[in-house]
Amino acid sequence: MDLQEARQRKSELASFIGEVLDRRATASRVEPASADSPAALRAGVSLGLAPQPDGGFGVAVRYRLGVPTARMVVRRVTEHVGPGVDVRRTGRISPAAARPGPRPPVITAQAVGETGRSRPLRPGVSIAHVHVSAGTLGGFVRVDGVLHALSNYHVLVGSPQGITGDVVLQPGPADGGRDPQDRIGALAGFVALEPGSRALVDAALASLEAPEVDLRFPVGAVSTTAVALGGEEVEKIGRTTGITQGRVTAIELDDVVVGYGPGLGDISLDNQIEVEGTGVGPFSRGGDSGSLVYRRPDGAALGLLFAGSETGGENGTGLTYLNPIDAVLEALGAELAG
Repeated sequence: MDLQEARQRKSELASFIGEVLDRRATASRVEPASADSPAALRAGVSLGLAPQPDGGFGVAVRYRLGVPTARMVVRRVTEHVGPGVDVRRTGRISPAAARPGPRPPVITAQAVGETGRSRPLRPGVSIAHVHVSAGTLGGFVRVDGVLHALSNYHVLVGSPQGITGDVVLQPGPADGGRDPQDRIGALAGFVALEPGSRALVDAALASLEAPEVDLRFPVGAVSTTAVALGGEEVEKIGRTTGITQGRVTAIELDDVVVGYGPGLGDISLDNQIEVEGTGVGPFSRGGDSGSLVYRRPDGAALGLLFAGSETGGENGTGLTYLNPIDAVLEALGAELAG
C-alpha cells in the first residue's frame, strides 16, 4: 500500500476496534465506551504505519502484555485484515525517566553515558528537575532568540505540581546533583500532561544561567529537522546508554499508552514514532528520556525520546518511542540552536 492507502486502512481498523470493544461491552452488559474514554484505551492496542521492504506501508499493530482485551482485539484485527498487518508485542511502555515508579533511571554506576557534572553543558548529559530522578539533556533551542535546554516534561517538570521557575540541576538528583551547587537554570516552559488525558508531546524547556554551551552531537551540531517516513537509520546520545543506533519501525502511532506512575497515571499519546535498536542491546533505557534522536548520516533531528518498553523488537530488548521533533518545537515555540 502507498502512504494514503495505509492511512485509510489504519482509520478503518480503528473503527473496527471500536466496534469490537462496543460488542464486548454489550455482551458484558456494561455501557459501551466512546472512542476517547479510558475504557477504549484499555484495549491496549496502538495503530500506526509500518514501512515495508518494497517502499510501501502496512498497518502497524502494537499490543501490550497484561491487558486482558489486547490479545483478543489483535486476533480479531488479524482475522479481519489477513496477513497485511505488522503485529508486535511491546510490553508495558513507561517513561524513560521518572519520579519513583516504573522504569526508573539505571543507577549511576551502571550507566555508560554522561552522569557526572558537565560544564559547559552539552547534549546527552544527566539533567532533571530538583525533585525528579534523572533524564537527558536532549539539545539546545532558542525561544525568542534566547538559548534554552530541551528535554521531556517528566524530566524537567515531573508532576502536575511543577511550576515555571522550579530549579533544574545538572547532573540530575539521581546522579548526585544538588541545589544550589549544581543548579544550571530553571523550568521555563512546558506542554502540560494531564492525568488520564491524550497528548501529542512530552516536552519542556529550561532557561540557562550561563550561556556557554557545547552544541555538538556525535554528528556535529544538529540544526535541521526532518519528518520520519519509516525505515530511517537513527542515532542518539543519552545519559544511560550513551550513543546507540536504531531503525524507525513505525510512524503515526496512535493510542501509545504510557504508564507515568503516581500523579499522572496512564496517558495516551498520538502520532508517535517507534524505534528499535539495531545493536545487541536496547536503543534506550531508563534515564535516556529527553534524548534527541537524529537521522544517520546527515544528522537531521527526527524526534524527542520519551518512553520505551523492556521487551519487544527483533533483538528482544525493547522498543523506544519518540515525539516528532517538529511537533515538539511547534508546541514550545522554539527552534533548534545549531
